[in-house]
Amino acid sequence: MGKKRVMVPAKELDLLTVKYEKETIQAPHLTGSILKLFVRIIEIPIIGSLIISFMKKENNMVEMLQNTEIPEKPMFKPEFPPQEPSVVIVDEEGKPTDRVESALKCLPHYDPASCWSGDTLPSFRYWKIRDFAYAYRSKLVTPSKIAEQIITLVEGCKYHKAPTPLLISFDAEDISKQATASTQRFKEDINLVKLEHSG
Repeated sequence: MGKKRVMVPAKELDLLTVKYEKETIQAPHLTGSILKLFVRIIEIPIIGSLIISFMKKENNMVEMLQNTEIPEKPMFKPEFPPQEPSVVIVDEEGKPTDRVESALKCLPHYDPASCWSGDTLPSFRYWKIRDFAYAYRSKLVTPSKIAEQIITLVEGCKYHKAPTPLLISFDAEDISKQATASTQRFKEDINLVKLEHSG
């Protein structure tokens, strides 16, 4: 049996005084096709579990966990102080419309005038869902136009030979098709709203 280690409670921990102690890990250094082969072996039900158990034993992982005493109780789900004013508890059994309404009240006030000026697109900024929704409903831009810009950007990156690809999977035709369908849906929604107001 190894020496029992008792961890300091989180409330008493001073991060400025904590020093990271490097552990010596005994494990193979694998890359490329050898790594792929090793992963396939590990995924074999019986052999894989035996290899993992052996590696854990070699690095004293099981012993380290067994001999470490954590003072805090395990947290099985995230907790937060109920008295916080910014936290709104939504009834999980309630109506979806009521839940959405409660969630919307938590969002900060959105002022389109601060982001848009007339019919012109704003200067560079990180667009959020509200920005896209407002722009689509106001006909300032369409999903198809946004998709075109993204396709142009991604395809332009191909010629620069970046060290890592921007996207793992990219199908320009599928993106264009989805964007066209989205543009049509927004168009129909806008026309429906106009009919309701005129009626």
